[in-house]
Amino acid sequence: MTITRIHSSGAFEPKIGYCRAVVAGGWIHVAGTVGQGGTAPEQCQDALDTIHAALTEAGADWKDVVRVTYMLPDRHEFEPCWPILRATFGAHPPAATMIECGLIDPKYRIEIEVTAVLPEQI
Repeated sequence: MTITRIHSSGAFEPKIGYCRAVVAGGWIHVAGTVGQGGTAPEQCQDALDTIHAALTEAGADWKDVVRVTYMLPDRHEFEPCWPILRATFGAHPPAATMIECGLIDPKYRIEIEVTAVLPEQI
């Protein structure tokens, strides 16, 4: 099995020792991703942009995402992100989980992790 590691310019990747995504066995596993901005919706969109870049590099798109996990320190900030998420996944919504938890830095309002399948595996 071929394993491909996809790196982004994220500051935490070299500090912690991980990569943005790993492609293995027809699956794309995208690491938990935070975004920049002051609000949860701004950070949500920025994180999705970073995730999309990794999916694109792997040869996939939003329609190929089968699982998503949202992590927020305050569950009340999740609802304002819903329109962004609906627009992102459109007619191909993945299975989803939302967890209220602490994130690596209090400035982060949302972290998103996805699993996708390579299109030729569908």
